[in-house]
Amino acid sequence: MISRRKFLSSTAAISVAFPALRCTSLDTSATNVQSGSGSRFGPLLKDPEGIIALPEGFSYKIISRHGEKMSDGFFVPSKHDGMGTLSGPNGLTVLIRNHEVVRHRPEDGPFGHDLELLSQIDQSLLYDAGTGGAPPMGGTTTLLYDTKNKALVSHHLSLAGTIQNCAGGVTPWGSWISCEEIVNEPGEGRAKEHGYNFEVPSDLNNPLVRPEPLKAMGRFKHEAIAVHPGSGVVYQTEDLNDGLLYRFIPNIPGQLNQGGRLEALSIRGNPSLDIRNFNGKNIEKGEVLEVDWIELDDVESPDDDLRHRGFDAGAARFAHGEGIFYGEMNGTEEVYIACTEGGEARLGQIWKYRPSSAEGTPQEKNSPATLELFVEADSGTILENGDNLTVSPWGDLIVCEDGTGDDYLLGITPAGEVYKLARNLNGNGEFAGACFSPDGSTFFVNMQVDGWTLAINGPW
Repeated sequence: MISRRKFLSSTAAISVAFPALRCTSLDTSATNVQSGSGSRFGPLLKDPEGIIALPEGFSYKIISRHGEKMSDGFFVPSKHDGMGTLSGPNGLTVLIRNHEVVRHRPEDGPFGHDLELLSQIDQSLLYDAGTGGAPPMGGTTTLLYDTKNKALVSHHLSLAGTIQNCAGGVTPWGSWISCEEIVNEPGEGRAKEHGYNFEVPSDLNNPLVRPEPLKAMGRFKHEAIAVHPGSGVVYQTEDLNDGLLYRFIPNIPGQLNQGGRLEALSIRGNPSLDIRNFNGKNIEKGEVLEVDWIELDDVESPDDDLRHRGFDAGAARFAHGEGIFYGEMNGTEEVYIACTEGGEARLGQIWKYRPSSAEGTPQEKNSPATLELFVEADSGTILENGDNLTVSPWGDLIVCEDGTGDDYLLGITPAGEVYKLARNLNGNGEFAGACFSPDGSTFFVNMQVDGWTLAINGPW
């Protein structure tokens, strides 16, 4: 196992974990819900511009919009989704953003309505050049932001030719893993297979990455990843209502393209357990379960059956695994997992995974990791279909809603109390990509339907 000190020394300011998170002991016997307009920071105030409601003392700025020209001459693609921050040069923040573009519509991509800019990109830098002259329009863009002066410095295309890049996660070695939330064979405009993860470095000297699918990490409907910095283990969610929770143990920590093994989480002593709680409570809030991990084969899964084979082998079943984030609270390592449709009301669950002290090694059998149901929403809560999430510098979870009505940014305290941090006032549409700058001063979030990225400041 690679040492934590060695892994983190080169990326001390990366916002993967907040080592000084303020936290109290967790009481998850019940979820106490604040039903008012807000709690920790006060009620939400009307925005004269009709964009976003925030508490008093907070401010926002739209720093990037779909269709704007970027620094490299390409257009900002649509469908802003998952996002992460890393430390940039001279104290600046590098922000890497996914674009969940599914169709081949040119107006959704970076090359213009008539693909007039397509000739300006090296075709070898497209993962899939497509057929018929149009590549898939998904991928990532990279933004450089000055938190001190609250200004966008530059933005450019960083991954191109992929499909439905939903979420992902930052790595301790300074990159973003972008996840395709789709499994496609060649055809209908596609020249290659899809359903993979791609790594996007934060290196600004090589703005557009040469795409390499990380096939050993599995081919399935990926959503997001989180990295355990001590071992290099990568946890992965699957956005299906019968999905699994995966982990990838790389052969060489920090080098995901060098292969490794893919495993699925199983509840110790209770194989193939359905923990979605669709028809009653198989798992109670606050219940702590010891886990094992089952190694999977044929991980490229040409029949998109990895989750079925894993469940039959004993893996637990999750309900639409989406956001996932690693953090440390008072020295305790925790991975938070949002399952958007978990629970009897189908309004979502948030799980808490505590890695083993011997994570990813044979010794973890003697000191297993644990899984705990932290939050389960019901019709009496203000939490509805939590999606992307992150841990705040003050120790609360910040969760993006992706529900059917008004969508909020919600805070969840260590004691399980839920409060409103922001409301989307610009029509129905999910928040996505919640993340903080490495210095903790600025909160970034996307409004997906509008294709906007916001920078928010407040009295944290």
